[in-house]
Amino acid sequence: MGRWLALAVLVLAVLLVAVDATVLGLATPYLSEDLRPSSTQLLWIGDVYSFVIAGLLVSMGSLGDRIGRKKLLLTGSIAFGGVSVLNAYATSPAMMIAARALLGVAGATLMPATLALIRNIFHDPKERSLAVGVWGAMASAGAAVGPVVGGFLLEHFWWGSVFLINLPVMAVLVAVGIKLLPESKNPRPGPWDLPSVLLSLAGVIGVVYAVKEAAAHGVRADVAASAAVGVAALGWFVRRQLTLPEPLLDMRLFHHRGFRGAILADLLTILGLSGLIFFLSQFLQLVQGRDPLQAGLAEIPAAVGAVTTGLVAGRAARCFSVRAIVSGGLAAVGLALAAVTLFSVSTPYPALGAVLLVVGVGAGFSFTVTADVILGSVPKEEAGAASAVSETAYELGTALGIALLGTIVTGVYRGFTAPPGTPAGASAAAHESLGGAVEAAAGLGRGGSALLTAAQSSFVDGLRAASGAGALILLATAGAAWVLLRGQRLDDAPPEAEARAPDEAPRAAAPPPD
Repeated sequence: MGRWLALAVLVLAVLLVAVDATVLGLATPYLSEDLRPSSTQLLWIGDVYSFVIAGLLVSMGSLGDRIGRKKLLLTGSIAFGGVSVLNAYATSPAMMIAARALLGVAGATLMPATLALIRNIFHDPKERSLAVGVWGAMASAGAAVGPVVGGFLLEHFWWGSVFLINLPVMAVLVAVGIKLLPESKNPRPGPWDLPSVLLSLAGVIGVVYAVKEAAAHGVRADVAASAAVGVAALGWFVRRQLTLPEPLLDMRLFHHRGFRGAILADLLTILGLSGLIFFLSQFLQLVQGRDPLQAGLAEIPAAVGAVTTGLVAGRAARCFSVRAIVSGGLAAVGLALAAVTLFSVSTPYPALGAVLLVVGVGAGFSFTVTADVILGSVPKEEAGAASAVSETAYELGTALGIALLGTIVTGVYRGFTAPPGTPAGASAAAHESLGGAVEAAAGLGRGGSALLTAAQSSFVDGLRAASGAGALILLATAGAAWVLLRGQRLDDAPPEAEARAPDEAPRAAAPPPD
């Protein structure tokens, strides 16, 4: 019974992160109106959290293995709540970007710790599958709760209130977690290698920044330099891990075909989905005219599908096969995104709701099973680092997806022609962002309706183009998962480290043959 109570505490941390991620998209129109960020600053506000968290996840996961996952989780939760206040009261785009970056530092401590604790609390593979399913279902539930609660707050308070909802969740998590969570860590962890931490951070941020800037503004000298530094840092990081007696990340984990297949599937899946996720709230509010609460309620079908399938994904993978469930789920998401390419400004909600339900079902199957594969592929002593790799793939995919697919939306959107007679200032504001177009059109009175219609139509064109690109990515990923996850099973015998005597060194198990 104690392990299930501990799981209840862990899912609070998942809710904390999931709610924060979803309410940001809902608050974007209000944030844009108040802080007046440029389109580039708006993208940075959206993805700097992912940049920082992706750069630090491996380091924080390894730190949890060394100092204790419970200690890291509770410390990170307190920091997450504190920095959320800074986000809520940001007074400029630059301050908001900095606050989101700090939130990324705190957030990097949470998700790896929760999965690593699940790996160490649940030793039976079937119980662990159910626990991972609950973990994933609560992440999806948070994605549903966030917009609804955020929509209610946005109708009654200012946009900063959506960040303050983190505080009561954090308070409960810390108060209850101190009593219920068991501590776990690697009994012989070795030193936490600071040069590896810096190389990981510099490498991931350098590469992602270069991709983002090249997609948005083309290849420049600073972009090329950032890419070169990032690639060099990552190469140095890998080389250093291969030579250290106790590395920050044991690179031999990637010898396991199931592990690397699951990581690749997660990265490409969220990359293909992120464009739709980030811009959906703007479509619902600024194109179809829903208020924030209605927009939040409109997104519930995706969470319902993900929660339902997440709870049964492990059983389904045992009845059929891992690759059938993962590939089938990814193909379903890809087809749903392909359907978005047929949408228009006036698409009725039943069509959108059906697409979101299919996305949730497919993602629930895929993400739950790949998380289970990743946890079952490594010895429990290195669960933090392995979980961090999984979360890094997720956050990196989010950042790259917003950068690449978001650039498609922005590029297509800016191509519309303002109606004749539109003042130059209003036209410039409208081309900067859809939120700017709504505000500019309101300032023109009746004459602004044509400008707003043109901007909304162009935004939908961009959303359709990004969804088409996402569909191609998801369908290709489904094919890759079918190949890479061949022969993978959830009920494989645990790694040999599970049965190792307590006084043996906690090294990775030898990878099974491909």
